[in-house]
Amino acid sequence: MKNILEWIIIIFIASISTLIFRYFIGTPTTVKKISMSPTLKDNDKIFISRIFRITKKIPKRGDIVTFEAPSSTYSFSNVNQSNPKAIYNNSKKGLIKKFFYNILEITKTSYIKRVIAEPGEHVEIKNGNVYINGNKLQENYLAENITTESFIFNDFIVPEGYLFCMGDNRPDSIDCRNFGCIPFKKIEGKVICRFWPLNK
Repeated sequence: MKNILEWIIIIFIASISTLIFRYFIGTPTTVKKISMSPTLKDNDKIFISRIFRITKKIPKRGDIVTFEAPSSTYSFSNVNQSNPKAIYNNSKKGLIKKFFYNILEITKTSYIKRVIAEPGEHVEIKNGNVYINGNKLQENYLAENITTESFIFNDFIVPEGYLFCMGDNRPDSIDCRNFGCIPFKKIEGKVICRFWPLNK
């Protein structure tokens, strides 16, 4: 019984340590779909840093981040360019459900996109290009001949406490152009490296 109890304690401590590491330090994950192509491709293995949950350092323009998927997208009939905030109606009730959703991330859908604009910046999407505070954004990470279509949100100021993010594969990316800017509290991590395939 003593040996069994020792193993139970060891497994418990190891599990708690793993959860703490995943939530506050970082975790490996796999890219799904092609919204970040050519930078990241389907099935690429990456490592996401979550240290900002301790340091409170917010990702900057150019960083690639993951965040909880919004509940819905906007349409042209209900869009408000003066309030470009993503909608989240999927909060879980009960300690167990919150644990499974927020800590274990079971049933949770996440997106991976690039930070394009920070709080207080004026974003315009026109003529296939992105303009930040009136200046055309140089986006060398895009594939050749790729243009940026405006979709729903195309002329707005990023609210305080929010980030505007888009995928590098603009024609095949559902992003903040469709569902609005992402609140800091929904940002899950910052991509710091790709470790597979090895030749990349």
